[in-house]
Amino acid sequence: MEAFTYSYPVKTYFGKGAAPANLPTELAKVGPNVLLAYGGGSIKRNGVYEELTDLLKKAGKTVFNFSGIMSNPTYEKVQEGARLAREQKIDFILAVGGGSVLDCCKIISAQALLEEDIWEYEYAQHQQPGKFLPMGAVVTAFGTGAEMNNGAVITHEAKKSKSPLWGAFYDFAILDPSYTLTMPLGQVISGAFDSLSHCMETYLGFPREVNLSDEINEACQRNIIRNIRKTLQDPQDTQIRSELLWAAAMGENGILKIGKTGDFQCHMLEHQLGAYTNCNHGRGLAVLHPALYRHYLPEAAGQFARLAVNVWGVEPAGKSQEELASAFVDQLTAFIKEIGLPTSFRELGIPEDTDLKAIADTTILTGGCPKKFTREELFQVLLECE
Repeated sequence: MEAFTYSYPVKTYFGKGAAPANLPTELAKVGPNVLLAYGGGSIKRNGVYEELTDLLKKAGKTVFNFSGIMSNPTYEKVQEGARLAREQKIDFILAVGGGSVLDCCKIISAQALLEEDIWEYEYAQHQQPGKFLPMGAVVTAFGTGAEMNNGAVITHEAKKSKSPLWGAFYDFAILDPSYTLTMPLGQVISGAFDSLSHCMETYLGFPREVNLSDEINEACQRNIIRNIRKTLQDPQDTQIRSELLWAAAMGENGILKIGKTGDFQCHMLEHQLGAYTNCNHGRGLAVLHPALYRHYLPEAAGQFARLAVNVWGVEPAGKSQEELASAFVDQLTAFIKEIGLPTSFRELGIPEDTDLKAIADTTILTGGCPKKFTREELFQVLLECE
């Protein structure tokens, strides 16, 4: 394993009733003005908003609503939130939702206390902010594991870039499986596939030799695959939902990444696809992964072969490493079809006139990827997805 230091700042409250049991204690630690951030309003329809605002009022907090955070949150929305936080002298942000809301708030937390434009600060000056508004997360839609890290994916529409920014860690995260039961089934499946993607992208990085982090990762992948299938049979089973919720957190809480340099080339390619098309992240990953992985076969054959046997249950007897590696890609492709995710841009609803060359040319090339891609080869991958 590579050298590492492990410490994690996000305190996690997991289980049914986690918010009323623990939020009052956390709210007692922060100032009076709270920014309550959420998306399109589903938390008002499912009762979560009422429960949380009641807890905030009982704690003596003044609540400022910040709603309308969209899927693929924009840089403009970040700046709107930061202005509101400054104007209302916000002491604490409570982010309620899925990855989009949580990512947006991480950068609001930083931008509210930063005089410089945070995009230029990070990308032009190569600096990272060091001051943040304190935050808590209440997860109502899972998959990204965004509550567990300080990275955020933000779409800068003017720059045609959907790229990572670094903001604040959440001081705590509330993961109540019952809060996720009103997620549409399609969103549950695409989110869970994003969790699987996180695990695979971490696994396929450096070092290539198997280590303890990889073996834990294999268990997480098996768990996600099994519980996606169970979810399709019984979408309202709370125990199944709790497994997927925790698996999403495990994918991004640092444990699987100990001693690893991750791959994440597929994520970078999908981010730019999203910047140009605003497509659903998990569904975009489902289309891209098999095509991209076929280009990895020579370089990642050993890791693919292990995944075929240890995750997908392929019988290794009589098969070469190359045959097992190919079987992994076949198994993944078949699973994507089985669970109803798209396998082509046409199924995903990507317009035919989308500038795929521009997407390839603006995609970040990752250092941990088994294969050193050229932009021309990434363009070829995109063409194979049509």
